[in-house]
Amino acid sequence: MAEEKVIVAKPATAEAKPVAPTSPAPSAARPSAGGRPTGAPHGDRPRGDHKGGPRRDRADKEFEERVVSINRVSKTVKGGRHMRFAAIVVVGDGKGQYGFGTGKAGEVPDAIKKALEAAKKKMYRISLEKGDTISHEIIGQFGACKVFLKPAPAGTGIVAGGPVRAILELAGVKNVYSKVYGSRAPINIIRATNNGIENLHTYSQVKLLRGK
Repeated sequence: MAEEKVIVAKPATAEAKPVAPTSPAPSAARPSAGGRPTGAPHGDRPRGDHKGGPRRDRADKEFEERVVSINRVSKTVKGGRHMRFAAIVVVGDGKGQYGFGTGKAGEVPDAIKKALEAAKKKMYRISLEKGDTISHEIIGQFGACKVFLKPAPAGTGIVAGGPVRAILELAGVKNVYSKVYGSRAPINIIRATNNGIENLHTYSQVKLLRGK
């Protein structure tokens, strides 16, 4: 005999609907301590958005600065020797304006800072002739130091050394001959050079002096 299959009916239940997989809802971007929203890619960060605000371009310096000399000096007091540093600095814009100054302090940066402040307090001017040179020969003098300055044709350059070169370059002179006589102290050379520059006369000034 053929075996009979018994089918047992199951109670009807609510058919479960398949649930489609869903991605987690994106959380609201919260700013982090660095200013960039949490979870945002690095490429979305705006340029200049960093701690401390947008970057600012550094302002161009009005004057070029040059340290001519740094010397260690001492003062003997009751408790011993008091050591300090003396700095000589020249500043200029390369267009006929220049200045120089000295400063003393216990540290080199402080001495340079004082010298720069002194140099910018009193500025001098030089009238440049054609070819970026001086108008005529001159001898500047300060104390036991004499500095001879002579105009030179274009392409000669500055035939000078040390302090004289520094003050002429920053003043804007590009062609000149020079010679130092006597004292070789840097500050005396600078003051003698400045004395020579201040005594220069332009062509128009000489015409007025001669009554032409």
